[in-house]
Amino acid sequence: MSGRNMTILLLAALVLFIASNSLYVIKETERGVLLKFGEVVNPDIKPGLHAKVPFVNNVRKFDGRVLTVDSQPERFFTQEKKALIVDSYAKFRVADTQKFYTATNGEESRAMGLLSQRINDGLRNQVAIRSIQEVVSGERDQLMTDLTLELNKVAQEELGVEVVDVRVKQIDLPPDVSESVYRRMNAEREKEAREHRSQGQELAEGIRAAADREVTVIKANAYRDAEQIRGGGDAEATRIYAEAFNADPEFYSFTRSLRAYQDAFQGQGDVLLLRPDSEFFRYLKDPRGGGE
Repeated sequence: MSGRNMTILLLAALVLFIASNSLYVIKETERGVLLKFGEVVNPDIKPGLHAKVPFVNNVRKFDGRVLTVDSQPERFFTQEKKALIVDSYAKFRVADTQKFYTATNGEESRAMGLLSQRINDGLRNQVAIRSIQEVVSGERDQLMTDLTLELNKVAQEELGVEVVDVRVKQIDLPPDVSESVYRRMNAEREKEAREHRSQGQELAEGIRAAADREVTVIKANAYRDAEQIRGGGDAEATRIYAEAFNADPEFYSFTRSLRAYQDAFQGQGDVLLLRPDSEFFRYLKDPRGGGE
């Protein structure tokens, strides 16, 4: 390769190197600042293609989207001096690029650490003026609203970021307190269960006694009705027998004697000792029973 070609290649490489260090792109999802020897000269570079002076200017880019900082669970004390373990997170985005770069050197991890500290400080202040009931349920939404407004003001002034939202993921009692609370809750539930059980037994005894009483009444009424029906049936049978006897007394006596003979001579070894002129042989001697 000739010296001329080598020179052209070196010049082309130099031009390409200078161009690559002179042009830069800011995406729609990014925010950036232009530095001149470390000093901010353009605090808000618009998205698009831009030029800079190599070795003089430097560009720092930041994520312009909404970011999440997840704080570590911390112990806070309520108005009644009761401890709570609160786990929270916050949504934020870069609002003032110059202040963000100055306060955090453009490092997102450092910004998240500083913002996490301020979240914990704000939570500590908000929890300290409320009771457990208010923190857990009663004023939880109001607590989040107040904390977001307070934290957003501080974060914009100190870090150059806008706090979009702050939320509590979980609220727990400390382990040393949870066990005693669970034991007390268990004792209260057992007491309530015993009360319900005793009330149920009392109600069951009342229902059982009422059922037994009802059974006794039903049986007594049924026995009364059965005796009345039986008595009526016996009276009706007696009446029918009496009418039949009065219609033909001789025939009635004859059929009764035949039934008596049948019953008396039913067995093979039966022996009767009777006088020959006994009334028992009346119809055996005379089919008319001795009548005319």
